[in-house]
Amino acid sequence: MAASRNLFSLFHRHRVIPVEYLGPPSSALFSTQIVGDTPILVRDFIHKALYDPNVGYFSQKSASVGVLDSSIKFNRFEGRKAYMKHLDKIYKQSDVSWFTPVELFKPWYAHGIAESILRTTNLSVPLKIYEIGGGSGTCAKGILDYIKLNAPTRVYDNISYTSVEISSSLAAKQIQTVGEVESHLSKFRVEHRDATDRNGWGDVNEQPCWVIMLEVLDNLPHDLIYSENQTSPWMEVWVERKQGEKLSELYRPIEDSLIKSCIEILDMPDATAGGSRVSSAMKNIWAKVFPKPRWCWLPTGCMYYLLKFRNFYKFYMELYQRCL
Repeated sequence: MAASRNLFSLFHRHRVIPVEYLGPPSSALFSTQIVGDTPILVRDFIHKALYDPNVGYFSQKSASVGVLDSSIKFNRFEGRKAYMKHLDKIYKQSDVSWFTPVELFKPWYAHGIAESILRTTNLSVPLKIYEIGGGSGTCAKGILDYIKLNAPTRVYDNISYTSVEISSSLAAKQIQTVGEVESHLSKFRVEHRDATDRNGWGDVNEQPCWVIMLEVLDNLPHDLIYSENQTSPWMEVWVERKQGEKLSELYRPIEDSLIKSCIEILDMPDATAGGSRVSSAMKNIWAKVFPKPRWCWLPTGCMYYLLKFRNFYKFYMELYQRCL
């Protein structure tokens, strides 16, 4: 119950807003490999498209996360317009889809996190940091750089920095980036695994730690639900393959426990599979005369992730997260 209240406050900052129809069935790159003969939930489809070791975006593209050759000299810009022009130039010159904020604002972004850690942590015990989805390793290197230069020597000497990375290519890149400073390597390690797998974390450790999550929650797979009209009950959306690489949506009554929990936490109107909550006869008539299908994204991936971490850690934990 406590977990439900906490998640409710997190998600209710912005109500889930129904989205328009995503379009007719279409072909997709690698769709044959992503969807087999059996339909899969939208969140499973997205998860495979992003993280599958054979066809996933982050697994196939070693340069999926952009890396700048050098830091941006912000003091040379006259204002926002000049910065945006420079950013446009960077993207045009780079064969990558996007740069993370910690990369664009390096080293200051990571230095800010490191300074916050040093100000609020009990430095009498060894500093332990976990980073989930460390990208190219820019954040880890920036934090270790800052602590080496600004913290007491014993703090840097005893620090433990663990990156949990699901992508093998990014895991290798992180070691390369952090290894630019040789002394960092003895304090840094990468665990190539899924952070939501309970078995990977081992036994509960009562030692305080920091968990850093940058660009994580917005890269998680979420679910899509569908309603035939304004008063019909919500249904799960599945993805099925038809006629080669053609993908289409398949609608089923809501049975998935994660979707049910998310709908309950969000307290969505007309969200029960047992029927509509709409009491007004006029709305029912309007829905029949002018039916309007509804699609709505649910943050099930985010909810699953946060619940997992809540169960993993029963000790003091600071959580830095950035959702863009």
